[in-house]
Formats: sequence, structure tokens, C-alpha cells
Amino acid sequence: MIQFGQLLSQGCDASVLLADNNKNGTVEREAIPNRMLKGFNFIDTIKDEIEETYPGVVSCSDILVLATRDGIVLAGGPYYPVLTGRRDSKESFFDKAMAEIPRPNGNMRGHNIGRIGCEFIRPRLSNFLGTGLPDPTLPPDFLEELKQKCPHDNNTINNMFLEHTAKGLSESAMSYSQRLSVSTFSSIAASFDNHYYKTLMGGRGLLFADQQLMANEKTAAVVEDYSFDDGTIFGTEFAHAMAKMSKEKFGAVAPISILINE
Repeated sequence: MIQFGQLLSQGCDASVLLADNNKNGTVEREAIPNRMLKGFNFIDTIKDEIEETYPGVVSCSDILVLATRDGIVLAGGPYYPVLTGRRDSKESFFDKAMAEIPRPNGNMRGHNIGRIGCEFIRPRLSNFLGTGLPDPTLPPDFLEELKQKCPHDNNTINNMFLEHTAKGLSESAMSYSQRLSVSTFSSIAASFDNHYYKTLMGGRGLLFADQQLMANEKTAAVVEDYSFDDGTIFGTEFAHAMAKMSKEKFGAVAPISILINE
């Protein structure tokens, strides 16, 4: 999700939307942790339509935060209030994104809705941490499922550093939301719920970084709480966290009706 990457690097300033090269010849949206971000075209479309009615008033950063909230609601997630009145950044922060945003193959991170490229999963299947063997924590039936879904193919997504890789990720990817099945994957579509945490309780996290949430006593306790019943605890705390994050590095809020977009 675009907003999460944005919040983790510089705050809600829409710097991740910038496409022009900065002085280093790189832009934030091209940083490896952001390679799988999608939806830039939707933000552009919303911005164009708003500009026709309210030129120079509504910032891209406000659009990004509001669109994220509404997208979560449409996917079945909780509604939460967000403040408006942000100004857009004129600078992209490639180095900060590379250094501060967790990568899909990192040590610990959480997900909910989305897809992950198979190149981030394959190391667990045959060469975990350079051992030449599968990740020993993978349940045998789940290992076989992953191998079927992400077969080893050198012609498919073999270098995440190449530009064409980011464009091809969706062709060989898996949804974070997978049913706890015995022999086959069954996607539950793009719904926002606590199924991700239920999969972790069963040892079936897609990524090593996912399953590591169960390796730490404190994070495992959180996973257990979030996996409970219909996900009320998770939904409530998620809404609170998103409302809080939307204010991060925001400062004083100016009324959006008089804020001139930069």
C-alpha cells in the first residue's frame, strides 16, 4: 500500500508519488522496498478530477491518505477519521526509503492485503539462508503448496533489482490472504480481515519475515490477540494506529479550503 511506504520514510507528504529524477538520479518510488507499490495511476486520476473543480487546493498527500482510508473501508476494513491540510513535498527521498522501509525479505514485518512476488518466497523453498535446504519451520504440506505455486524458473522474476522485474511481479505472485487448506491455495479475494494472523498461528506465513512474528514472545502475543474471533481487536487497533500515523510529521493543520497545494 502506497501510504504505508510513505509514512515509514518521510511522513504524509506524497514524496513517493514524484516521478522526476532528483539530484541523485533516483526517486523514492523506485527504491527496492517500494517496487511492488501499485495504484499511482488512481491517485493521478483523482488529482486530475479534483483539479478541474478545485485547482491548487487539495494536495496529493491528502488524496493519498483519504484514498487509503476509503480503500480499506471498501475492502471490509474499519473506518477511521483523518485530518486534512497537508502540503506536498517537492523532494524525493530514495536513500531514506532504502534504509528505513522494511523489505519483503526482511527479518520481521506484517501484512494484510496485497500480493508478494515469488522471488521473495523461493529462498525458503530450496536454499534457506544459503543452506541449500528448505526452511525447516515450514510445515511439509505447506512447503509443497508453495513449490507448486512458485516453481523454480530462472526465466521468471530472477532479479528484483531490474526495472522490468517490478512490472512483472504480479505475473508470479501470491496473495497474502490464503485459506488454510490441505493441498491447494484458495484466495479469499481482496478482503480486509484478520485471516493473515490466523495463518501465522498455523505456521503458514508466506514469508520468513511473516512467520518471525511468532518467534518473538511479545509479537506472538499480539498475533494471537489479532487472530481472535472475527478480528474486532485487530480492526479497532488498526483504525487507531492509522489515524495516529496519518498525523505523523504533520504539524499544525490548516483548513483545507484555504490551503494552497504546492
